[in-house]
Amino acid sequence: MQPLTRDMLLEAYAEGQRDFQGITVVSVHLFEVDLRQINLSHSCLDRAYMPYGNLSMAKLQSASLVNAQLADCILYGADLSRVNGKGANFNRADLRNTNLKGIKLTGADLSGANLTGANLTGANLEGCRLIGACLDQAILRGTDLRRCNLFRAVGVNMEDCYCDTTTILPSGYHYGP
Repeated sequence: MQPLTRDMLLEAYAEGQRDFQGITVVSVHLFEVDLRQINLSHSCLDRAYMPYGNLSMAKLQSASLVNAQLADCILYGADLSRVNGKGANFNRADLRNTNLKGIKLTGADLSGANLTGANLTGANLEGCRLIGACLDQAILRGTDLRRCNLFRAVGVNMEDCYCDTTTILPSGYHYGP
């Protein structure tokens, strides 16, 4: 992966470049950044600090976002399929209509996130905090929800998910017959 500094990334983006596939910008500080429609597929953004950013319609397939801070970030319509977001913070993030197929978010925090219409097919959310998250019309087919906390989450369709007794279920769901 090609290393890039924060300033190099922002300057190239301001000049109209959108394709940054395979770059490395570890621990980058991008508070309130506007990077709509950027292509960061296969990039390493571990420990990136991007709260309140706008990454709507971004392409982040197979990127690494380990321990990244994306609280209150707008990721509307973005493609985060096969992302490794272990331990990432997506508190109150706008993840409406995002492609999250095969994403790995073990131990991540999605409390208060809006996942309306998101595709989470085959996602690994083991140990995630989804407290108060909105999952209306989200596709959860084959999603791993073991050890998840779904307290006060709304719109959850648990029908095709993997969960066990370590999963804190949302209101209206219970274990047993």
